[in-house]
Amino acid sequence: MPVSRDLAHLSDEAVVALAARGEEAALAELYDRYGTACYRLARRIVRDPALAEDVVQEAFLGLWRGAARFVPERARASAWIMTLVHRRAVDVVRREERRRTVPLGEQYDEGLGDSAERVVWLRLERERVQRALAELPDQQRETLELAYYGGFTQSELAERLGRPLGTIKSQMFAGLQNLRGQLEAQTKEGSWRTT
Repeated sequence: MPVSRDLAHLSDEAVVALAARGEEAALAELYDRYGTACYRLARRIVRDPALAEDVVQEAFLGLWRGAARFVPERARASAWIMTLVHRRAVDVVRREERRRTVPLGEQYDEGLGDSAERVVWLRLERERVQRALAELPDQQRETLELAYYGGFTQSELAERLGRPLGTIKSQMFAGLQNLRGQLEAQTKEGSWRTT
């Protein structure tokens, strides 16, 4: 059923305000504007089409329930929406990691021709990086995850997160330095090994 675009002329912030008042057409308008970009971001993070759809659905449900808490002075609506999606996607990745029941061999494309040793090594390295990322301050982690997993440039991050470009650059630099320190500490402690 086609949705009327009566709200297409309004700013994102105005449409979020209407969603906060319970206007279903406002939620539909936001989905029309950002649904595809949100799905792409979720897909890059969770790497599974069905999970990415779930992430977007949960994020828009969260948007619907939390629209009244949006503060336009703190961030642009587009950045707020993408942050909701990013956080949901990261939560899903963490949940799936905890509940991982799929045998190791099924997680990789058999056509790659990787040896079992290489597959195990890559898995351990990924887990090591994920543990190190989890130790970073929230803004540094968010910036790095969006840049590397989401594929956003620094300029796109500045726009989406509503932060100055210089702040984004500083957060990425500090985040990478902290990440390197975390990885070096894991190596020295031997904590990168799984038990």
